[in-house]
Amino acid sequence: MSNKAYSDTHFTAQVKALLNKIYGRSILKDSLLERSISFFASQPYNDKKIEEIKLRIAELYPQRKDEKVNRIIEKTEREYREFKQELKDESNERHKFLTDICQEIIGLTEGNSSAESNKKSAQFLGTIQLLSPTEGKKVAEVNECNKPLYKAILCLRLLDKLCLDKTTIIKEAQIKAYLNEDAIAHYSEWKEEDSEAYQAFVDNIKIPLVMAALLQDIGHFHQDAQRIVKGEDGSLDPHRTLPVDDRKALLQINYRETIRFLVEGVGAPTYIGNSKADRDKFNVAEHKKLVFIKNLLKSSISPKQGIGNLLKVPQIYTSIILSTKSSYNYKLLPKVYQALNANAENGSCSQIVVDALRSITGDYPQGFGITYIPKDSDGKLGDHYEYAIVNSLYPDNPEFPCCRTATRNLTFLGHGQDIIISHEINLYNTETAQGFASLSKERLNEILELLSSNYQERKNLDLLPRCWHAGEYFSLKNHQKLWNKSA
Repeated sequence: MSNKAYSDTHFTAQVKALLNKIYGRSILKDSLLERSISFFASQPYNDKKIEEIKLRIAELYPQRKDEKVNRIIEKTEREYREFKQELKDESNERHKFLTDICQEIIGLTEGNSSAESNKKSAQFLGTIQLLSPTEGKKVAEVNECNKPLYKAILCLRLLDKLCLDKTTIIKEAQIKAYLNEDAIAHYSEWKEEDSEAYQAFVDNIKIPLVMAALLQDIGHFHQDAQRIVKGEDGSLDPHRTLPVDDRKALLQINYRETIRFLVEGVGAPTYIGNSKADRDKFNVAEHKKLVFIKNLLKSSISPKQGIGNLLKVPQIYTSIILSTKSSYNYKLLPKVYQALNANAENGSCSQIVVDALRSITGDYPQGFGITYIPKDSDGKLGDHYEYAIVNSLYPDNPEFPCCRTATRNLTFLGHGQDIIISHEINLYNTETAQGFASLSKERLNEILELLSSNYQERKNLDLLPRCWHAGEYFSLKNHQKLWNKSA
């Protein structure tokens, strides 16, 4: 592949910026992750200060008839109110920051129809996958940062699918309250008259769902959880396989601290205005959103056939596609539904929801590198293979990925064609690979020489690759337009 200057399209830059806003690390410490870490770190001090102030008031209260003591009580109560207001201001700021992120995600992944939303979501998911390393030492570290956003997008598209299918799982009270025919109409073709109902659905259902997805594992970064993950001295590999007891303890801490961050660190925003009626209505609506998020988080632990599957199934899928385990193997990603089906069979999640997600994603994740055998004008299989990248959701057959070609005649393209890769031409299919293996080693080496950038890379590649790692290809700006109109 030719060596061109590395740069990004506007969309890729937006995705990178959003990933940094969520789980990024910087000297500014202003990402969602860093804000949660700061909240967790300040908790002991804040709790202690509140208790100390309340204790001082309680001790002085019996002497409140003494004018001097009463003034001290009033001053202490004022200190208490000011400190509580300071904490509320901080939570309001976090709420706004998180809400802005959720709105940005929805804005970048949704359009005026299901088709447009699916296309934008495919681009987003594929971009995250192609920005994530598939080999080397940074796989676990980067995947950990990228998982929350990837999962949030899957949750949105899964919600759409379940709403359109009118599955029983969406009969949860909060969803039922906003899922009317006008809101559903938005999925087929946007109309001006549908916008108010759909916006209410976005504000009260979709944004809380995205919040739940982004916050689901935030408790892992509480100091108690980090002691388990990294050890007392911080020297252990945080991505190692934990003993069962440590794993259980970590799950308990994660849930407890995630809920605390949600309730105290983010909470419900403060109403701004002068109308008591509007304020009461606002407070009721925000309280219901908070309860909905808590219900999603709690029920996702053991969802069975309930609403928790909205989080649980995308969580399992994402934990495999963007795995942080040392056993991560890019070649095995298309086997993701073997694991999901096994989870459904043992009752850990709903088979209906697993099947719904599979109909959305297909077996091959967005951005996955496909190797295939092209056919000539007579429909005969060629004597070489080419590269393609999965770029569309909702394949007609989940086993046949919809792709954009990345090479033609063994030459890399900046603007390929959309094709459907059937078993017959997909080298990931064992039978196809076995049939193609009759090619001579010399011919396979010749192909590999054209499709790899240097000898060192070529030395590490399989002579007959079942798939390919498209990250380097995607690093070039001209190769980041896999979702534009095809050539």
